[in-house]
Amino acid sequence: RREQILAAARPLFARRGYFGTPTVEIAESAGLSEGYMFRLIETKEALFIDVVRDSFAQILATLRAAAAGAPDGPPEAILDAIGLSYADVLAQPDALLIQLHAAAASTEPAIRQVVRAGFAEIVEFLRTVSGADDAAIQEMMALGMLSNFIVAIDAQQLDEPWARTLVGDMFFHNKR
Repeated sequence: RREQILAAARPLFARRGYFGTPTVEIAESAGLSEGYMFRLIETKEALFIDVVRDSFAQILATLRAAAAGAPDGPPEAILDAIGLSYADVLAQPDALLIQLHAAAASTEPAIRQVVRAGFAEIVEFLRTVSGADDAAIQEMMALGMLSNFIVAIDAQQLDEPWARTLVGDMFFHNKR
């Protein structure tokens, strides 16, 4: 039943975030009463945290698969191979939007801690697998976050000067 609740909560949290998603809608989507749902999960915050953890795990799994297939080479080449796999993450709108909503909900200490832990795990993975320096990892993470925002607002679909400036030659531009 817990997986059923998580599966129901995921698209709702992706659409409206932590603060905008009523628990009664999650319960209804899971086919449960709200009271029964709260016997299976502790709080709305605990449910959101589980969804955020799953989202980070999904992203990390994509990056790990890309790293496993990356050719040996300098750190930048390994990061480039991993970065190209981020198009697969961007094609999964729920994971992308949950990450954005989690950052927005980081005013809540427990959520902030999970977001920090998720980013820490990704950064340390990139450092370990690529051997890249801090500046290269920071650049990759910054491009990833910019990519999230571009795709979230569909800027890559626009033919306007500001959108063309943001999108530029981003790797996902013609993949969506």
